Amino acid sequence: MSVDNYDVIIIGAGSVGTPLAMFLAEKTRKVLVIDSLPSVGQGQNKCAIGGVRATHSDGSKIKAALRSIQIFSAWRKKRGDDIGWLQGGYFFPVYSEKDEVMLKDMLKTQQGFGLDINWIGPEKARKLVPGIAAGDLRGGTYSPGDGSASPLLSANAFYRRALKLGAKFNFNESVTGFIKENGAIKGVKTTKASYCAPLTVNAAGAYAAPLSELAGVIVPVRPDSHEAGITEPVERFFEPMVVDLRPGEKSLNYYFYQNSEGQLVFCLTPSPPSWGDDRRSTSEFLTEISKRMINLMPAAANIKVRRTWRGLYPMTPDGFPIADFPKNAPGYALAVGMCGQGFMLGPGLGATLASVIAGCGSKEDMETLEGFRLGRNFSGQEKLK
Repeated sequence: MSVDNYDVIIIGAGSVGTPLAMFLAEKTRKVLVIDSLPSVGQGQNKCAIGGVRATHSDGSKIKAALRSIQIFSAWRKKRGDDIGWLQGGYFFPVYSEKDEVMLKDMLKTQQGFGLDINWIGPEKARKLVPGIAAGDLRGGTYSPGDGSASPLLSANAFYRRALKLGAKFNFNESVTGFIKENGAIKGVKTTKASYCAPLTVNAAGAYAAPLSELAGVIVPVRPDSHEAGITEPVERFFEPMVVDLRPGEKSLNYYFYQNSEGQLVFCLTPSPPSWGDDRRSTSEFLTEISKRMINLMPAAANIKVRRTWRGLYPMTPDGFPIADFPKNAPGYALAVGMCGQGFMLGPGLGATLASVIAGCGSKEDMETLEGFRLGRNFSGQEKLK
């Protein structure tokens, strides 16, 4: 049986794998993307709510996300596709001294890595988000360069560009194992065929860990279920993504914004975490988030919810991704553990990895990946995950 040969094989046509394929194809690499689902972005990508922020607590994530924002914001002008990009910014309202101290302290790191973010007082906060609860409002951090885009439109735009540049996508095909030779990964075996390449990249999202075990590399990634929803479209009445860091009865935090079509899109972080791959909607989600959103913005009370859904966050112990080339498995790379931020990090991280794989990685590319090494001790914590 003949075996097809490629420069790079990518497992997963999602938030990271698809832009990575595009950027590798731009560098004239022969790329094969394999996905078990019927089309691009059908895993957790389509469960993303579309937020794109560089407002993180760590330099590596800030750099990757700033690069993503450059890609998203310039896409329509450069490529012609409308991906629903809306540069409304991110706003973290503050109602306690503890959160104020934390966010102001974090500003030093964020601004040090080039992020346009500042503290605004309560008066400016009320103008930024009209109708926000004013009692005890101390102000908050605002990053106007952040924004949002449509996960569906973006994934398909990256996919079309990758195809145009020569990348190949095999859908409805699952990887069942790896081709190994003297401890090195030389390709993959699937339900349909075998394929060889000097490098295979695991970008399998929530299912990256069991796949990586087949390659002989253990990665600390496990899925956590998060729910989200969307309302009917209404006249625009605020611009930024609003992130309320205060804990609730059954949630660690929650966030929402008004998309390019006027709909409110919302999500929360469950507390305690909901480990596993159960994607069935629950009866608790709307009760919890409605109460919290209406308390913060009473004007949202009469807006009708159209639907809810549940997706998987591939979590690492510290809340940071893993993007690395394990030394114990030459020919194998990881782009996993995005912790629910694959959509916002994917294009920037894809561009960074593509440059490194192609042998033209810059000093900044290497610095970005340094924070995502598999060999770290995972003892830190992303403060804004």
